[in-house]
Amino acid sequence: MEPMNASRRNFLRLVGLGVPVSVALAACGGSPTKTGAGGSSGGGKGVATYWTLSGKPQEDIRNDTVARFNQANPKSKIDVTLFANDAYKQKVKTAIGAGEGPTLIWGWGGGGLKSYVEADQVMDLTGWFDDNPDLKEKRFPSTFEAATVNGKLYALPIETVTPIVLYWNKKLFDQVGAEPPQSWGDIMDLVPKFNAKGIAPFSLAGQSLWTNMMWLEFLFDRIGGPDVFGNVFDGQKGAWSNPAALKALGDAQTLVKADGFQKGFQSTVADQNADQALLFTGKAAMMVHGAWTYGSMKADGGDFVTGGNLGYMNFPPVDGGAGDASATVGNPGQYVSISSKASSEAVDAAKKMLTTTMLDDTEVKKWVDSGNIPVVKSAGDLISGVSDENDKPWLQYVYDTSSKASVFAQSWDQALPPSQATPLLDNIGKLFQLSISPQQFADNMNKTIGT
Repeated sequence: MEPMNASRRNFLRLVGLGVPVSVALAACGGSPTKTGAGGSSGGGKGVATYWTLSGKPQEDIRNDTVARFNQANPKSKIDVTLFANDAYKQKVKTAIGAGEGPTLIWGWGGGGLKSYVEADQVMDLTGWFDDNPDLKEKRFPSTFEAATVNGKLYALPIETVTPIVLYWNKKLFDQVGAEPPQSWGDIMDLVPKFNAKGIAPFSLAGQSLWTNMMWLEFLFDRIGGPDVFGNVFDGQKGAWSNPAALKALGDAQTLVKADGFQKGFQSTVADQNADQALLFTGKAAMMVHGAWTYGSMKADGGDFVTGGNLGYMNFPPVDGGAGDASATVGNPGQYVSISSKASSEAVDAAKKMLTTTMLDDTEVKKWVDSGNIPVVKSAGDLISGVSDENDKPWLQYVYDTSSKASVFAQSWDQALPPSQATPLLDNIGKLFQLSISPQQFADNMNKTIGT
């Protein structure tokens, strides 16, 4: 989902953990911060360079990892430079295009990584993974899809996972005598029940468009399985016209026509957290949204979270669908690649940090303490040590969903290149406005494949 912002990428703001998680990917503006070999501000003389993002507490964890590596490896130090989100995206694109990118390139995988591969700017790491099997073994298997291009691995999954979740308000379900939906049919049956009580079945920040996309991501998967969108990603001609895709698009419009969302949902904006407020104030019964909204609902929703009124689950199956109900969508991780233009000395230093220090026990604990689930299996062992009793089951849910997912599909507008992602969001808006049909949506998007 691009562009990134606080609402979409701030995974948790877990006040109970004692460390507020502020904007995960900082807003545009400001100068890059360079931290030297020792991890403190100032110029460094490292063998390799690493560009990544600023924003507390993430930047502290990133800096600490590099500082610990540099302390242990004084002859092969790494210089890290931190950028605000929008500034980074522009800077790294320009630098890589000019053959002057950093040794270690932080990113989101998917379409951006694919463009680097096609331009021969990043190293094929497949053989390196084969020589270091523990790198794959320690990580969730589902994180590697967004690191893979044409069957080869070009990036290492790092940092944290953020799946999309179906939330519900337990008080409202008790009020109407309903149970959480176990199928798409259940969802459609719940819509008139809540509408009859003057409660919006679902909250949706429709003006933001990427929020609508989450519904399609799940429906495509639950109806047709991962290959439906996979064919789009692979550039298969006419992929958007797959019968399962057309059914998913039609089901989304059926939900809109049934008043499945709050009145005026098309003018609600996610950046203001108005969609979340509808859920925790009892104006909407359910919401499909990212795991990053848990923290803000806990902070802003009174006793909604702390009082045990928030329910959460993976999106249910569609009756007769081919998808696996354990699959999820969202952000399977962040990713780091190695520049194909880097010197052998810099590559050696980069690989050494990735194998010895990146996501070691110290870093994993820091991510969990900050209220996140990192992309490694060992994170599950640390959940019991979390102090807030509300947060333990939540973190366990995120861990289980991410680690056990048969597929953890990357958000479409991250997976696709901008030439396809931009018209995708535009057509999603029109689909939910009911101004185009499923077939028109498919025809419009088929024209973008291969561009």
